[in-house]
Amino acid sequence: MRSEAKPSLALRLAAWGGLLFLHVPLALIVLYAFSAEDKSYVFPPPALTTQWFGVALERDDVWAALTLSARVAALSTAIAIVLGTLAAGALARTRFFGREAVNLLLILPIALPGVLTGMALRSAYHAMEIPFSFWTIVIGHATFCVVVVYNNAVARLRRLSPSLIEASMDLGANAFQTLRYVILPQLGSALLAGALLAFALSFDEVIVTTFTAGQQTTLPIWMLQELIRPRQRPVTNVVAVVVIVLTFIPIVAAYWLTRADEEPQRR
Repeated sequence: MRSEAKPSLALRLAAWGGLLFLHVPLALIVLYAFSAEDKSYVFPPPALTTQWFGVALERDDVWAALTLSARVAALSTAIAIVLGTLAAGALARTRFFGREAVNLLLILPIALPGVLTGMALRSAYHAMEIPFSFWTIVIGHATFCVVVVYNNAVARLRRLSPSLIEASMDLGANAFQTLRYVILPQLGSALLAGALLAFALSFDEVIVTTFTAGQQTTLPIWMLQELIRPRQRPVTNVVAVVVIVLTFIPIVAAYWLTRADEEPQRR
């Protein structure tokens, strides 16, 4: 049996300190969404109310921004699944000159600051005389969503035993049947986890949208615009709570999917 050392008090305090540093601001945003104060952030809130949720639900601009963000995230994720899976299949088990350079270029967008990606896309659109539109936002978000799906897919493909593919081919399956009945079932949970993470990342992305959205307003841009209006801060807090929930759910789902895949390998 393997004995596990008990963490020291300093390590536990550091871990709890990190968690509090990350999540206390989020908890305050949730608290302020129920605050009866409509002009500034007051702690503790003088009273609690749910009226701001009703106000937010009646605002057409909130629904327009929410719908646009969801559409962009869904289409960006769909593009990322296709391109990320194809790229992972090409690089996972083949060796060729420049393979590592291609791999670096694929993961580079997630490492670069979003403002640089936005500026680069803006310059590219201007050079090609492409007007800003809904699709320019989708392209901008797909650049980093591809990385998330690619990382999940390539990691799973590298763990996939070659004997499974060889056995499928030996039993008479063609390439398409092997892909359908052997490879894709093995990739299923990895692709789903990558898609959930990509959707969450795209839904609350603000920098790329700022440089490519044109006249359309996604949810993060709407929130930035509303923060300068003191009487709109409670509504902005309500929308922030919606963003937290809509990004928290896919991230937790992706975590449990990847954890479920890792547990059989640890045994």
